[in-house]
Amino acid sequence: MMLVLLMGILALAGCGSSQTSQQPEGSGDDLAKQLAESYDLKPLSAEDANYTINMGYYNCDHMTAACIGKDAGIYEALGLKVNLTGNGKVPEAMAAGKMDVGYAGWTTTLRAVPKGTPLFIAAQNHTGGAEYLVVSNDIKKPEDLIGKKISIGTDPETQNLNWAEWATQLGIPLDSSKYETFDMSDQDEYFALKAGKLDAYICCDPWGSMAEYEKTGQVMMRQNTLREGKLGTCCKVAMHRDFAQAHPELAQRILLAHTLSVQYMYEHPYKAAEIFAKNYNVPLEVGLMTMWKKTNEEGRTISWDLNMDELKNQLAAMRQYGVQDDINTVKVEDYVNTTYLDACGAIDFKTFIKEKVDPVFPLDMSFADWKAKAMEVDNIKA
Repeated sequence: MMLVLLMGILALAGCGSSQTSQQPEGSGDDLAKQLAESYDLKPLSAEDANYTINMGYYNCDHMTAACIGKDAGIYEALGLKVNLTGNGKVPEAMAAGKMDVGYAGWTTTLRAVPKGTPLFIAAQNHTGGAEYLVVSNDIKKPEDLIGKKISIGTDPETQNLNWAEWATQLGIPLDSSKYETFDMSDQDEYFALKAGKLDAYICCDPWGSMAEYEKTGQVMMRQNTLREGKLGTCCKVAMHRDFAQAHPELAQRILLAHTLSVQYMYEHPYKAAEIFAKNYNVPLEVGLMTMWKKTNEEGRTISWDLNMDELKNQLAAMRQYGVQDDINTVKVEDYVNTTYLDACGAIDFKTFIKEKVDPVFPLDMSFADWKAKAMEVDNIKA
């Protein structure tokens, strides 16, 4: 396995270094300033202006807004000092008082609160999609997975809703003993598949798009949280209670930054893809594929508009499949506080999409058409 990982690291470094792109006119800082100046924001107090917000996120495409906020200059344009930590243990860091704000999976957040972690869900981040069952090119049909080496985590029958749902839909055994199972990081899974040491894995992007881009595998199943007309949910922006109470203006301002970062992804997806590719060390084309999926092909799945019904729908799906019984009956109202989001001055998400995004990037664009439009918007020369 160490050899597999070493090969993967070298391959990834090669991919990342081979990508070049012409920079568009106008810097990301200029765009960030334009976004910030569209709001009539009062100056922060001296205390808040000098406070460094500790923010964490997991290395998953669902949480790209964190990287966008930093590298596009949005935090700076809003007068915020942010220390950003990638692939951080968000709930654990919050429990230790080391993190103020974090992008995290919502079940991780739900499980942290009963343990005494003083956090709450402050905003929407991702409604679903972009989690994939990637299989090697040798897997031609679902039954071919039986007995194969697959990375689906520990106790997937009761802990992984994707596996429980997909196994049922594919008509293959849910029982993980019917396979040779592993619990690996998404990046390690990809390199193991590429080296022929793994037959399938569950991941988020960029590791689904990487498999497609390098033709080392194919996506057999894709997450869809829309079930019988009811939309579920995925990752959230979590916030430490002590931070919010001590710095309410900062709490509002960092959530406004979240919304502006999401706007940036929708309105300037080529620039966003460049930031994504740099931070995740993948080819630019993979970054573009990821942005296309997140903001167009799979719908408008990246959002800041939190809908309580969607959280309840997701819990209902977890109960239906008997997954994560320790948290699937919680009262979500006890975990959510949108006071700071509501007060931050953010524009309405649906109105933003209708007025600013739909006319330029209508849904169901092909990747080629979407990429061409993204290049045009950001004045990228081929």
